[in-house]
Amino acid sequence: MGMKKQAVKASKPKAGAISSQKRPVEALSLKHAGVLDSWRHDNVGRLMNSAIRRFEARVLELMKDAGYGDTRISHVNLTRNLDRPGTRVTELAKRSAMTKQAMGELVDQCVLLGLVERVPDPADGRARTVRFTKDGLVWLDEFSKAVDRAEAEMSGEIGQAKLESIRAGLAKYGAKYNSLQSLD
Repeated sequence: MGMKKQAVKASKPKAGAISSQKRPVEALSLKHAGVLDSWRHDNVGRLMNSAIRRFEARVLELMKDAGYGDTRISHVNLTRNLDRPGTRVTELAKRSAMTKQAMGELVDQCVLLGLVERVPDPADGRARTVRFTKDGLVWLDEFSKAVDRAEAEMSGEIGQAKLESIRAGLAKYGAKYNSLQSLD
C-alpha cells in the first residue's frame, strides 16, 4: 500500500556494443576452448588431489577389512594431528585447518567410536586435552599397518625410486606448511 509501481524500461545497447547475452563464443573453436581449460585438469594440485583421494580410499578399505568400517577420512584428519600424550582441541583445529567448533564435533564423533577421550590438561587443569584411548591406540596401530600397505602397493605400481622421489619432493615443498610444526 502506498508504494508506487515504477515501470522499468529496457535499455538498448549502444551501437557497436556487444550484448552480454550474445558474446562471440563462436570465435573460439571447441578444440581451442578445450586446450585453454586443460590446465584445470592436468595441474600438479589436481594430480596430488586425485592421488590422495585414491590413497585414502585404499587406507579406508584396509581399515574396513581390519574391522574398522566406521572410520572416515575426517577421523583420520583428527588422529594424524593428535599427539600420543594428548593435544588441545584448539591446537588440533589449527593443525587441521578447521574451526574449533568443527574440530569439537569431530572429537565428539571419535569419542563415540571409542578412539579418543577428553581429559584434564596436565599443564592447566581448567583446560581439556584430547588423547587416544586404549582402543584408540589399537586402532592407531591398525591405521599404521593400513598406511604401510597402501604405500607398499603404491610403490609396487609406480616403483620405489619414484615413491622416494615423490616423498622427498613433497616433504621439501610442503615443509613450510607442516601442520605439526608451529607456523609462528
